[in-house]
Amino acid sequence: MKVAILKYNAGNTHSVALALRRLGAEVHITDRPEEIRSAHRVIFPGVGEASSAMAYLRMRGLDEVLRSLTQPVLGICLGLQLLCTHSEEGNTDCLGIFPAKVRRFTGGLKVPHTGWNTLSAIASSPLFQNVPPEAYVYYVHSYYAEVCKHTVSTSEYGQVISAGLARDNFFAVQFHPEKSGPVGQTILHNFLNIKI
Repeated sequence: MKVAILKYNAGNTHSVALALRRLGAEVHITDRPEEIRSAHRVIFPGVGEASSAMAYLRMRGLDEVLRSLTQPVLGICLGLQLLCTHSEEGNTDCLGIFPAKVRRFTGGLKVPHTGWNTLSAIASSPLFQNVPPEAYVYYVHSYYAEVCKHTVSTSEYGQVISAGLARDNFFAVQFHPEKSGPVGQTILHNFLNIKI
């Protein structure tokens, strides 16, 4: 299975690639539209800043490429946030796949939210098949997506946040499955095997 990992001037692509290769995927880190469109799966990872990442996507035409995809797409961390409507980070409009706003943690919480946290309220989604209730996953983020009608799992850090989102062929997780041990491996395996 050919998996395209979107290359867009944001970090964390190589650890995601390693995790996918361990699952037997043929991985290409690319910003070429034709290679992205022809892949069986697309991963939209990222560690970085929302406004500069969106500016890069727009400059390269990758925002329209992403919106047009019909194969399964998985956003990870910043990738999840950029699939939402708007981010407070840099006050930037995002891709609008998920009708949720991305907000900065407030209220004296330690930011970034770093470390292990539990998943809860896991809805029936093929992405979370065989993931046990209250499973631990690994987070590193200063911004979070609000809960919306496409939220399929949540975590709590000062408030309830969207841990996972799903809409049509688009899926996203705020945590890092590639750093979340066997649970993360299960989620990546599920994504590779999702039928749309």
